[in-house]
Formats: sequence, C-alpha cells, structure tokens
Amino acid sequence: MIYAQIFEDIVTDPTKRAEYALSTLQIWYNAGTGVWDTAGWWNTANIMTMIGNMAKANPQDVQLHDLTTRIFSNTLIKAPSKNPQPGIEQELRKQMRTGNMTFTQVNATGLQSGYMKDLNPLNHEPHTSYPYDWYERGPYVDITDISTSKTEDRDGSQKFLETSPNPEDWLDGFYDDDLWWALAWINAFDITGNTGYLTLAEGIFAAVSKTWPTRCFNGGVFWSWEKEYMNAITNELFMSTAAHLANRVSTVRKVEYVDWAKRTLAWFLKSGMINNQGTINDGLTEDCQNNQLPTWSYNQGAILGALVELNSAAPDQSYLSLAAHIAKAALSKLSDDNGIIHDPCEPDCGGDGSQFKGIFMRNLQALHIAAPDAVYIEAASRNAESIWKNDRGEDMGVVFGVNWAGPYRGPANASMQSSAMDALVAGIVLH
Repeated sequence: MIYAQIFEDIVTDPTKRAEYALSTLQIWYNAGTGVWDTAGWWNTANIMTMIGNMAKANPQDVQLHDLTTRIFSNTLIKAPSKNPQPGIEQELRKQMRTGNMTFTQVNATGLQSGYMKDLNPLNHEPHTSYPYDWYERGPYVDITDISTSKTEDRDGSQKFLETSPNPEDWLDGFYDDDLWWALAWINAFDITGNTGYLTLAEGIFAAVSKTWPTRCFNGGVFWSWEKEYMNAITNELFMSTAAHLANRVSTVRKVEYVDWAKRTLAWFLKSGMINNQGTINDGLTEDCQNNQLPTWSYNQGAILGALVELNSAAPDQSYLSLAAHIAKAALSKLSDDNGIIHDPCEPDCGGDGSQFKGIFMRNLQALHIAAPDAVYIEAASRNAESIWKNDRGEDMGVVFGVNWAGPYRGPANASMQSSAMDALVAGIVLH
C-alpha cells in the first residue's frame, strides 16, 4: 500500500502512466497467435487501434513506433489462424449469387464453429461465445523475440507484399467484428503509410457492403449473417469505416465512400435509435422500432468518430453539431456525480462490456480534435485521473479494472486494460 502511494505520487505524467500500462498489456500479447491472451477476437482489433493511437499521441517515441509497426505486421500474418468462424461469409455470398439463401445449407457446410453473439437476458449486455478450443493459445512467443530480416522494412511491408493479405481472413459472420478490423487496418495505414493495410480495409468494407439493406427502411446492415438483429454499433461502424476510407483514397473512390457514409447516416437517423434524450439505444425490434435497450457507451462513441470523419470528407457543420449533441447527452447520462463514466453491467461486465468505455473515450478524443470543447477535456481528465488513482491494481504490474471510479477488482485482463488505456491516451492528447 505504501509502495502504491509512492508510485502514485511519482508518476504524474500522462504519457508515463500509459507507458507503464502498455508494458503490462504486452505481457498478454502472444506473437505466436497475433492476439492478446485473455481478450477476444474483436477486442484484439480494438487493442491494436488503441496502441496505434498511443503512437500517434507520441510521434517522437521511436521505440513505441517500432513496437507498434511490429505488432501490425505480426498480427496481419498470425491472427487469421485465430479467426473464430472463417469462410461463412464467403459461402453466403456464393448462395446469394446462385439465388439459394437457405441457412440450412450454410449449416450443412460445417462452417458454423460455435462462435456466437447474443444479448445477456439479465442486463442485455452483448455477449460473445467462442468455439470450445478457441482459447487454446499454444506456446507463448514474445514480440521482441521476432527478429526483422534485413530485406524487410520496419513495418513488415516486404512480408506484406509477399503474403498479399486476403480480406476473407478477417471475416467471421459478424459484421461489427469485420468493421472493427477494417478500422484497425486503416489506423495501421495512418501510422506506417503502407497502402496494403488500406487495401485490406477496403476489401473488408466491400464484403460487408454486400449485406445492405436490412428489412427496416430499405437500408442498414445486420449484426450478423443470420439476419436476425439490426443494431446500432454495426451501422455506426459501417458509416465510420466508409468515412475513414473517404479521407484516405483517391478522389474517384472518395465519392463512393462519402455516398455510403451519407446513406448510412440518413438510415440511422430514420431508424429512431437515437432517443429523445439524445443517446443511442442498442438496436431495433422486429417491427423496426427502437428496442429501448441500454445506451451502452460504445454506441455513443463509435458514431462520434464516424461523424468527425464524414465532416472531414464532406464538410457540413450539422455533422459536428450532431456529434456534440450525442457526446454531451452521453456524458450526462453515463457519468456519475464525479464525472466518471459507467456502463450498466459494472462491476460484472463480460468480455464485451469491459471494452466499451474505451471506445467512447477514443472517439470523444477525435471529436475534441475536430471541434474543441472544454467539456471533453474535463471528461478525459477526470476519467484518466480516476483510473490511475482509484482503479489501479498490482496483480502483474500496472493493471486496471472495469469500474473506473474504483475500487480496483481483479483479475485483470487485456480487454479491461486496453479500454482504460484508451482513456489514458485521450488524457495525453487532451492534457
């Protein structure tokens, strides 16, 4: 306890705090599989994005940039082997071309692996179930033990050219997962300048775009290949990916991506998922009404980044105004009296809910950069400071829990750690 107090008093620099946290996070990264132990498949994409954002926040840190680019190239090569349900979307598109859309046939192919998502019946938290053997990680390999060959660029570009990455490697039948990966590869392109990452993201987006429209309002995309649920996060990510791509491709292709982003926003506004308080519920009912399920923090966050990128690609003040409206409504709804953000599942969030708040903070950071507001600085500062002082444990170094107001409650895992680190990185940028 005395050590913890001394450590707290000495480490006051936001960047140093994030560096200590990253050292612990990387204990979980298994370079042999390309994913973080204790985290799920879609969580890994978010962790990679967070580390990329940390590198962006510290452009002079050569060691951090070297680690980041090595993670990108290693994950690109190794992680496809951990795809929990490969091939199912390819089979569906084949059926669409032949006119046979019976899911019984898909099931008969054996492509369903046991990878599933549903909503917890008690608190409606999204919940991911993995195949029984998915968590069998194999021998642990430290990323620092993987040498870079003399013929390979620091970001793995030579190996990238040799492997010709296939978008199908990243598709698992759940379109939100697909789009988390697309955004992660766009971030990798931003940092490395390697156009192969951008091409990969475009391929993932193209595959998801073929699932448009849903049965509601002649637009939108479903949560999964089963076409049973139309939710907020998947459509926010679809809009965000389109808008991100619009800002990074040639002028000719930019028009197409701006159109996709605008169409998705129009559909989203028509859907009614934004409620009267300005926050966003989880999804739609079968009869295309707001289902009034919880306003999870990631639903309030992902749309902020989408609107910021869309405004950059096709400037319209209404986009940033809408983003500010949602952000401030979310901060009011989700924050306690001390300004600390919470999700309804706390303190017992599962592997999905434990990732949500970091996604909100990441996108709030993006909104502040585009449209500065003291409210966002205050939110970032309060949450980052509370995480460090009230929600820090010492299980295996510097670790954080899911309740940012504290007290810390273990055991720690990579999802909770990276989510808290999203807030720490926002604290660096907005410091």
